[in-house]
Amino acid sequence: MLLTLGIPIGLLVFFSLVDVLPKPAGVADAVTFLAPGILALAVMSTAMVSLGIATGFERQYGVLKRLGATPLGRPALLGAKTAAILVLEVVQVLVLVAAALALGWSPHGNAGLAALAILLATVGFAGLGLLMAGRLRAEVTLAAANGLYLVLLLLGGMIFPLSKLPGPLRALSRALPAAALSDALHGTLTAASSVPGRAWAVLAIWAVATPLAAAATFRWE
Repeated sequence: MLLTLGIPIGLLVFFSLVDVLPKPAGVADAVTFLAPGILALAVMSTAMVSLGIATGFERQYGVLKRLGATPLGRPALLGAKTAAILVLEVVQVLVLVAAALALGWSPHGNAGLAALAILLATVGFAGLGLLMAGRLRAEVTLAAANGLYLVLLLLGGMIFPLSKLPGPLRALSRALPAAALSDALHGTLTAASSVPGRAWAVLAIWAVATPLAAAATFRWE
């Protein structure tokens, strides 16, 4: 609950009311910039961190070992876990959008494209979380997922614009799924913005590569 709703809502409300963070040119208020980025943060929190940690401990406790003896198979298990995350994200999005609207957010753009971006990012982040959970000890997955979460939060353009990062760091961040999702949501939910093709390409690559890697390397115990 802390990762999926507590932290995203806390950041959204605090930095919307305490307008101290830098904003891109042309953005009038904090919530206009923060709302799409916090939605991206919530997707990353649920699909990568929560799913990865939970699956890692299920594997360590022997829960998944029993499933390994059934016809389920690794791809079906990972697909089912990702689908469950998508259901949870619907609740997240509804709560966060309601909070952002209460803070004065006025979204514009294409909600369908925003949903597509969230879908691609969810598959990519879930694959990354399951990749860690399927190969590492649960305690290592816990540390690695939280550490990666902090890194992607800082490099994802969710709390402050990517344009504020140094050049080499900005170039690295644009190849990561967090920044690509943030760019996509800012572009699809802000009237004055558009989504660069690079962001869609990055989301698609991660959505294919990480689930395949997780399915190929996942261990039941």
